[in-house]
Amino acid sequence: MTTRPWAPIWTMALAAGVLSAFAAQPSQARNTRYLLKIDEVRQDPRYKETVPDDVAFYFAGQSHPATLQSFGEVIANPKGNSFGRPDEEACRWTMMSALKELHDRAIEEGGNAVVDIVSYYRKVVYSSASTYECHAGGFVAGVALKGVVVKVAT
Repeated sequence: MTTRPWAPIWTMALAAGVLSAFAAQPSQARNTRYLLKIDEVRQDPRYKETVPDDVAFYFAGQSHPATLQSFGEVIANPKGNSFGRPDEEACRWTMMSALKELHDRAIEEGGNAVVDIVSYYRKVVYSSASTYECHAGGFVAGVALKGVVVKVAT
């Protein structure tokens, strides 16, 4: 019987090639879409700690006081850690971050409200006065909001 010293090397090289071919295949990352209640975010005890109440938020379709001055459109697009957390929890926290971004931008611009707020995930508008859109994956949750910073009569 003849021994082939190259056989184990060849076999290992073939196995490595096959395994790397499978590893190189594109994976389908999870991107679950949720429509969640805005009120659940506002009722979360962390909301008052995260988002000061000196800026009012009015979602699409909600009436608001007369606009005295408009400062233009603003977009918030934060991402939150969803690893090891329930999707809804990660979405709620990310929504708070989005509202905090809108708040900070309104203060920076001299406004006291953000009106006509819509979800704006991947630049697609989802308009609702009671729900927002969130997308969650294995590691990241995302909420995008678009609105107009204004000064309203108080």
